[in-house]
Amino acid sequence: MSIASLGGTAFADASGISGATRSSTAAARDALAQSAEAPGANPYAELDSGEFMDLLLTELTNQDPFEPTDTQALMQQMSSLRNIESELALQESLENLALSNSLSSAGTMIGKQVTGLDLQNDTVSGTVRSVRVVDGQAQLELDSGRTLALTRVTAIADPTTPLG
Repeated sequence: MSIASLGGTAFADASGISGATRSSTAAARDALAQSAEAPGANPYAELDSGEFMDLLLTELTNQDPFEPTDTQALMQQMSSLRNIESELALQESLENLALSNSLSSAGTMIGKQVTGLDLQNDTVSGTVRSVRVVDGQAQLELDSGRTLALTRVTAIADPTTPLG
Protein backbone atom coordinates (compact mmCIF):
# COMPACT_ATOMS: atom_id res chain seq x y z
CA MET A 1 0.00 0.00 0.00
CA SER A 2 1.36 3.41 -0.91
CA ILE A 3 0.35 6.63 0.74
CA ALA A 4 0.41 9.99 -1.02
CA SER A 5 0.66 13.02 1.22
CA LEU A 6 -1.05 16.18 0.04
CA GLY A 7 -1.63 19.28 2.10
CA GLY A 8 -0.66 17.47 5.31
CA THR A 9 -3.26 14.73 4.80
CA ALA A 10 -2.32 11.19 3.79
CA PHE A 11 -4.31 9.36 1.10
CA ALA A 12 -4.06 5.64 0.49
CA ASP A 13 -3.46 4.05 -2.91
CA ALA A 14 -6.64 2.66 -4.44
CA SER A 15 -5.15 -0.70 -5.50
CA GLY A 16 -7.46 -2.81 -3.37
CA ILE A 17 -10.85 -1.50 -4.49
CA SER A 18 -13.27 -2.16 -7.34
CA GLY A 19 -12.71 -0.80 -10.86
CA ALA A 20 -15.45 1.84 -10.74
CA THR A 21 -14.35 3.13 -7.34
CA ARG A 22 -10.68 2.88 -8.36
CA SER A 23 -11.23 5.06 -11.45
CA SER A 24 -13.26 7.57 -9.44
CA THR A 25 -10.60 7.62 -6.73
CA ALA A 26 -7.87 7.97 -9.34
CA ALA A 27 -9.72 10.92 -10.85
CA ALA A 28 -10.03 12.50 -7.40
CA ARG A 29 -6.33 11.95 -6.72
CA ASP A 30 -5.43 13.46 -10.12
CA ALA A 31 -7.61 16.49 -9.41
CA LEU A 32 -5.88 16.93 -6.05
CA ALA A 33 -2.44 16.60 -7.61
CA GLN A 34 -3.21 19.14 -10.36
CA SER A 35 -4.74 21.70 -8.03
CA ALA A 36 -1.90 21.28 -5.53
CA GLU A 37 0.61 22.38 -8.18
CA ALA A 38 -0.77 25.92 -8.21
CA PRO A 39 0.71 28.04 -5.41
CA GLY A 40 -1.82 28.77 -2.70
CA ALA A 41 -4.42 26.50 -4.33
CA ASN A 42 -6.84 24.47 -2.25
CA PRO A 43 -6.29 20.83 -3.29
CA TYR A 44 -9.89 19.95 -2.38
CA ALA A 45 -11.56 22.68 -4.48
CA GLU A 46 -11.92 20.47 -7.56
CA LEU A 47 -13.47 17.47 -5.75
CA ASP A 48 -17.18 16.85 -5.77
CA SER A 49 -18.75 15.11 -2.79
CA GLY A 50 -18.75 11.68 -4.50
CA GLU A 51 -15.03 11.87 -5.25
CA PHE A 52 -14.32 13.08 -1.73
CA MET A 53 -16.27 10.17 -0.23
CA ASP A 54 -14.47 7.68 -2.52
CA LEU A 55 -11.14 9.10 -1.42
CA LEU A 56 -12.14 9.01 2.23
CA LEU A 57 -13.41 5.41 2.00
CA THR A 58 -10.23 4.36 0.22
CA GLU A 59 -8.19 5.97 2.96
CA LEU A 60 -10.17 4.16 5.68
CA THR A 61 -10.11 0.82 3.84
CA ASN A 62 -6.36 0.86 3.31
CA GLN A 63 -5.20 2.35 6.59
CA ASP A 64 -2.80 0.50 8.84
CA PRO A 65 -4.84 -0.99 11.70
CA PHE A 66 -1.91 -0.39 14.07
CA GLU A 67 -1.83 3.32 13.15
CA PRO A 68 -5.46 4.28 12.39
CA THR A 69 -6.42 7.66 11.05
CA ASP A 70 -6.83 10.34 13.68
CA THR A 71 -10.54 10.59 14.56
CA GLN A 72 -10.30 14.36 14.81
CA ALA A 73 -8.86 14.59 11.27
CA LEU A 74 -11.66 12.34 10.00
CA MET A 75 -14.28 14.53 11.65
CA GLN A 76 -12.66 17.64 10.14
CA GLN A 77 -12.84 16.03 6.70
CA MET A 78 -16.51 15.14 7.18
CA SER A 79 -17.23 18.65 8.44
CA SER A 80 -15.47 20.11 5.40
CA LEU A 81 -17.58 17.95 3.12
CA ARG A 82 -20.79 19.12 4.81
CA ASN A 83 -19.68 22.75 4.58
CA ILE A 84 -18.88 22.42 0.87
CA GLU A 85 -22.24 20.79 0.16
CA SER A 86 -24.04 23.49 2.17
CA GLU A 87 -22.23 26.25 0.29
CA LEU A 88 -23.11 24.65 -3.06
CA ALA A 89 -26.76 24.33 -2.07
CA LEU A 90 -26.81 27.95 -0.88
CA GLN A 91 -25.20 29.13 -4.12
CA GLU A 92 -27.79 27.24 -6.18
CA SER A 93 -30.62 28.69 -4.09
CA LEU A 94 -29.29 32.22 -4.53
CA GLU A 95 -28.94 31.72 -8.29
CA ASN A 96 -32.54 30.45 -8.46
CA LEU A 97 -33.72 33.41 -6.39
CA ALA A 98 -31.90 35.87 -8.66
CA LEU A 99 -33.43 34.24 -11.76
CA SER A 100 -36.88 34.33 -10.19
CA ASN A 101 -36.43 38.03 -9.37
CA SER A 102 -35.27 38.73 -12.95
CA LEU A 103 -38.27 36.90 -14.39
CA SER A 104 -40.61 38.82 -12.13
CA SER A 105 -39.08 42.13 -13.19
CA ALA A 106 -39.12 41.13 -16.86
CA GLY A 107 -42.75 40.02 -16.60
CA THR A 108 -43.81 43.49 -15.51
CA MET A 109 -42.36 44.84 -18.76
CA ILE A 110 -44.74 42.90 -21.03
CA GLY A 111 -46.64 45.48 -23.09
CA LYS A 112 -44.10 48.23 -22.27
CA GLN A 113 -41.90 50.04 -24.76
CA VAL A 114 -38.20 49.33 -24.03
CA THR A 115 -34.88 50.47 -25.39
CA GLY A 116 -31.55 48.82 -24.75
CA LEU A 117 -28.30 47.63 -26.24
CA ASP A 118 -27.78 44.31 -27.98
CA LEU A 119 -24.54 42.33 -27.69
CA GLN A 120 -22.92 44.47 -30.40
CA ASN A 121 -23.94 47.62 -28.45
CA ASP A 122 -26.45 48.62 -31.14
CA THR A 123 -29.65 50.29 -29.93
CA VAL A 124 -32.70 48.01 -29.90
CA SER A 125 -36.26 49.26 -29.33
CA GLY A 126 -39.68 47.68 -29.29
CA THR A 127 -42.66 46.62 -27.25
CA VAL A 128 -42.09 43.59 -25.02
CA ARG A 129 -44.27 40.68 -26.18
CA SER A 130 -42.88 37.86 -24.03
CA VAL A 131 -40.12 36.82 -21.68
CA ARG A 132 -37.96 33.71 -21.82
CA VAL A 133 -34.91 32.34 -20.04
CA VAL A 134 -31.74 31.74 -22.05
CA ASP A 135 -28.60 30.47 -20.32
CA GLY A 136 -30.02 31.39 -16.92
CA GLN A 137 -30.84 34.99 -17.87
CA ALA A 138 -34.16 36.69 -18.62
CA GLN A 139 -34.55 37.77 -22.23
CA LEU A 140 -37.23 40.14 -23.54
CA GLU A 141 -38.76 39.26 -26.90
CA LEU A 142 -39.81 42.42 -28.70
CA ASP A 143 -42.49 43.06 -31.33
CA SER A 144 -39.68 43.98 -33.72
CA GLY A 145 -38.54 40.35 -33.68
CA ARG A 146 -35.40 41.22 -31.70
CA THR A 147 -34.40 39.86 -28.31
CA LEU A 148 -32.99 42.02 -25.53
CA ALA A 149 -31.34 40.83 -22.33
CA LEU A 150 -33.03 42.27 -19.26
CA THR A 151 -29.65 43.43 -17.95
CA ARG A 152 -29.12 45.51 -21.13
CA VAL A 153 -32.34 47.56 -20.91
CA THR A 154 -31.63 51.30 -20.78
CA ALA A 155 -35.18 52.76 -20.86
CA ILE A 156 -38.74 51.63 -20.15
CA ALA A 157 -41.90 53.54 -21.07
CA ASP A 158 -45.63 53.11 -21.28
CA PRO A 159 -46.51 52.38 -24.94
CA THR A 160 -48.58 55.57 -25.12
CA THR A 161 -45.49 57.64 -24.22
CA PRO A 162 -42.79 57.46 -26.90
CA LEU A 163 -39.19 56.98 -25.82
CA GLY A 164 -36.91 59.87 -26.66
